Amino acid sequence: MISRLFEGIAHTINRHPKLVAALVLVVFCIGLYGMTQISMQTGWETYVDKGSPAGDLQEKYNTEFKADTIILIIEAGDPLSPEVLSYIDNLETDLRQQQNIKSAQSITDVLKAYNGGKLPSTQAETERIVNSLPQSTKNLLYPSNVLTLVQIKLTPGLSEKVQKSILNNVDAVVKSSSPPPGVKVELSGSPAFSQQMSSGLMSNMGILIGGALILMIITMGILFSYVRHRFMPVLLVAIGLVTSLGLMGLFGINLNMAVVGAFPVLIGLGIDYAIQFHARFDEEARKGSLENAVFITVTRTGPAVMYAMLATSMGFVAMYVSTVPMIRSFGVVSIIGINTCFWVSCIGMPTLGLLLNYQPKVQTGQCYAVGTDACDSIITDTGKSRNGTKKKEAFSYARFLTDTSVLIAKNPVPVLLIAALVALIGFQIDPTIPVESSENAFVPSDMPAKINMDKVTRVIGATSTADLLVQGSRLTDLETIRWMKEYQDYSLSHHPEITGANSIATYVIEYNGGVMPETQAEVDHIIERIPEETKKTVLADSMCGLIRFSTIDLSMDQQNSLKEQVKNDIEFIEPPIGISVVPTGNFELMTSLLGAMSESKDTMTILGFIFVFAFLIIVYRHLHAVSPIIPIVFIVGWNAVMMYIIGLTYNPLTATLGSMTIGVAAEYTILVMERYAEEEERLHDPIAAIQESVQKIGTAITVSGLATFFGFSALCLATFPIISNFGISTLIAVGFSLTGAIFVMPAVLSVIGQLSEWLEKRKHASA
Repeated sequence: MISRLFEGIAHTINRHPKLVAALVLVVFCIGLYGMTQISMQTGWETYVDKGSPAGDLQEKYNTEFKADTIILIIEAGDPLSPEVLSYIDNLETDLRQQQNIKSAQSITDVLKAYNGGKLPSTQAETERIVNSLPQSTKNLLYPSNVLTLVQIKLTPGLSEKVQKSILNNVDAVVKSSSPPPGVKVELSGSPAFSQQMSSGLMSNMGILIGGALILMIITMGILFSYVRHRFMPVLLVAIGLVTSLGLMGLFGINLNMAVVGAFPVLIGLGIDYAIQFHARFDEEARKGSLENAVFITVTRTGPAVMYAMLATSMGFVAMYVSTVPMIRSFGVVSIIGINTCFWVSCIGMPTLGLLLNYQPKVQTGQCYAVGTDACDSIITDTGKSRNGTKKKEAFSYARFLTDTSVLIAKNPVPVLLIAALVALIGFQIDPTIPVESSENAFVPSDMPAKINMDKVTRVIGATSTADLLVQGSRLTDLETIRWMKEYQDYSLSHHPEITGANSIATYVIEYNGGVMPETQAEVDHIIERIPEETKKTVLADSMCGLIRFSTIDLSMDQQNSLKEQVKNDIEFIEPPIGISVVPTGNFELMTSLLGAMSESKDTMTILGFIFVFAFLIIVYRHLHAVSPIIPIVFIVGWNAVMMYIIGLTYNPLTATLGSMTIGVAAEYTILVMERYAEEEERLHDPIAAIQESVQKIGTAITVSGLATFFGFSALCLATFPIISNFGISTLIAVGFSLTGAIFVMPAVLSVIGQLSEWLEKRKHASA
């Protein structure tokens, strides 16, 4: 079935190369169109499924209670001067006229409230009023003598697109205003943070793709100079990448932080496939006609590379078990990308070779091809090549690989013991590697919105809150109001990190002279008196409300700890029957992401092993089919050791490292295994088969691995720490994958070869 498929592709290319090229061009054009449909996604939907119970809860909270705030930071030598206050007042008036702006508040509103509805006429009067204000009000609006804030609350439940439009309108209003000399106005708040993060990711995507392609051109120029048209693999990868992006757009897959990080991975793996097809085509073109080169390349290298590619896909398929949509999208995009790049290389390379009337360069003795019977014309240890020509001196790296592999094959146990020991240490220390889930740590430290957010946090304290969604039949019952008050008082007294609490119970007591009402009638009357705008912040309706705790600035681990304590408190101070209380908002979202990453990274890794193992058994049905799994297990353990040594943390991208490493390492180890099986069947000697297989494809795998390495290294160019750290970890994974394939696989194959011989002898003895 598989052989017939590739034979059909080869015959079609030989008979109709122009038609095949036209079809590839059509697919490329469809990809260009699909790219126009792609959009960036940075909201909560990248962390939790929209249709899940947690997603429904988050959506309800966003719709009913989450009113994002744009903060204007106004810096001046004297923020209380009449000129500055007048400017702020006029600016607020203009801002309130913008659509979807719910309110705007600054120090001028407080001054007017204390001065009969107008600004004080003198600075002395202004300072007198400010000095009489509660400290909490001053901290919120006038936190220092060189800085004041304008807080612009947006209508709850707005989409990212609408928020971006509002932010642009606010920015336009600020830029068109005429601030007094020495006054500086900057935008901050979560909408500004999200917009700049989205813009930054789009620009990073261009940097990453461009950087990866440039590195590929340099790599091809240095490592692939022995072939004609050495940059053809870069062209094929570019076509595959555009097609992949187009498929994303057509299938409605949005860009996010994880997906942006996937593109250099696709380029690195895609160049690997293109190199292998190009190298095999070049080798076969030296032996005979171009038509025969097309047939041999497609039918021999095609299946070998396809099996390796499918094994790589198994690692990415394992990512779909994650509960984090961002991680699943990384896996889906990677699967689409490597399959697209494989087929573009498999079909495009022979087609271009035929249309260009490919003429190989003068033979140099190098061969970077893989697949059945590949590199049969290179030098062997018998003193002659397969075609009978006199043996030539092999270059040093090839000789080093051959000698080393034979040495390892003859002494496999020490190598395996050392590799296993390091891997065991890695598996032991892996749980101690920190997990980072704070968006603030994902973005560049010099991003203006982050700098401004940090500035606001420093002067007014933490802007985040710990919110609890309260739902039930009647939240305005006296019993429920009393429970809320009791629970809030308990939390404030037992958790020093909680600095304040707010709910419908807070306002009921406030509007009743500071005491709890005695009857339900009193409660109903008081709730009617509370202004609607105030009430809406904590009560959507009689069945849905909010308890909002303000906190000091907490790390993500501290927030997660507080969340667990709060949930325990709810069980201890049990709410009335029919009332449910659950954490919500960012308090729940980002802390749950922390737990989801910790749980899913191990599950993804285990499933990756299972999928690759099952794939190998199904495809090869032989004892040596399990050999790639052993070095892959070692490599995953080695990754953890290196991450611990250099201080990397797990985040939504590096959490995929285990399953991605399994996929990448599987390709190299499978190629070594396939060649070993071919040589062992011919020679019936495990040591000789290892020597032949490493001699023939060791250099090819190294060149492919280096190309992949340089493609992945483009990730380090990212300005976003979440992506650049992922780049460092992937470089470690590729380096270890090459080490495992070239130096550990000979030891594994030697042991398995000896085991196979022993089983065969026992079988004959029994017979």
